[in-house]
Amino acid sequence: MDFQYSEKVEDLRERINAFMDDHVYPIEQERDHFHNDPANLWQVWPGTEEIKAKAREQGLWNLFLPHEYAPWSPGLSNLEYAPLAELMGRVIGASEYFNCSAPDTGNMEILARYASEEQQERWLRPLLNGDIRSAYVMTEPGVASSDATNIATTIERDGDEYVINGRKWWISGAKDPRCKLFILLGRTQDDSKPRHQQHSQILIPADAPGIEIVRPLPVFHSVHSPGGHCEIVFDNVRVPAENLLLGEGRGFEIAQGRLGPGRIHHCMRLIGQAQRALEYMARRVDERVAFGKPLSAQSSIRQDIAKSFCEIEQARLLTLKAADAMDRYGNKVAKDMIAAIKIVAPAMSQRVADRAMQAFGAMGFTGDTPIADAWLNARYLRMADGPDEAHMSQLGKLKIAQMKEMPVR
Repeated sequence: MDFQYSEKVEDLRERINAFMDDHVYPIEQERDHFHNDPANLWQVWPGTEEIKAKAREQGLWNLFLPHEYAPWSPGLSNLEYAPLAELMGRVIGASEYFNCSAPDTGNMEILARYASEEQQERWLRPLLNGDIRSAYVMTEPGVASSDATNIATTIERDGDEYVINGRKWWISGAKDPRCKLFILLGRTQDDSKPRHQQHSQILIPADAPGIEIVRPLPVFHSVHSPGGHCEIVFDNVRVPAENLLLGEGRGFEIAQGRLGPGRIHHCMRLIGQAQRALEYMARRVDERVAFGKPLSAQSSIRQDIAKSFCEIEQARLLTLKAADAMDRYGNKVAKDMIAAIKIVAPAMSQRVADRAMQAFGAMGFTGDTPIADAWLNARYLRMADGPDEAHMSQLGKLKIAQMKEMPVR
């Protein structure tokens, strides 16, 4: 077991750090002010494409895509990507500059693994080029979607086409003007099959007739422009039959391959946000004087710093172990480690950001630092890609089944 990054990873870390210093941190507040201005609703900050072009020129592009997806992949493993995603994650939304942002990353993995050559040329190539964006269409308002077998949107065969009907919500990125593709999980009912074999995934052009974006859904009073999280109605939407991925009844098989990497990518970025919040906190308490001495002289503050450091390190190591398990054994076998870090990382990042907010006082609740947004993001991600409770339930069930077979010693 080697805890040192390889020369290749260290080189990439240095280059990403330099890129963040030169192009990302300096424009962070300008970009956020643009996206928070109602006059700019559903518009992309004008500097985005220029920064993306610079990252691509420097070879800092599509680093998320594991090496097994050749020829599309730049050749990194999940373990090698983890510390790079952490650096990108220090600024919320910065992963887009490197073409490494959700939901596109998971959608690109689906297309690289399951799409036909024609579909890859139509959808995967422009996504890899950063020319378009996409959305993953799964969650529904009418059912408890944490149990995905409840999903009721129908995908029905009609000659050479499939017809999609249903209502979805919390569809991230759907309002982005660059979003051109929906990958939808729906029900292809076949009562002769088990529940987990009655759903499929299908490719839908975002401009297909019958798609209505009902409304954006605000998260803590923010609509997260330019992408948003939307409620969408699919009313007799028709697409060619060949748009079905892999075959009827194999939707959950595809979903597990997609959601595992997506979950751990969130965790990698959350560690970066927590680390940045801790750094802000340490500087603040060393500079701020109250009751005749720096805040850093207060024992309770030192304890908060120490606890935060320990929790970040623990989560970082668990993330790396989960990434290594994915590389060695595959996403399905590593599902216990993926679930574990999805439980740990968002809650950890929320706690660290909360302590940093407290140390900053009232300033910690404003947009003058990235801390408040880090707290909000971590809280939201305790629900996104499955709530804590669902992951804990499944992980507990899995571990009971494994451990009851072990000999008593």
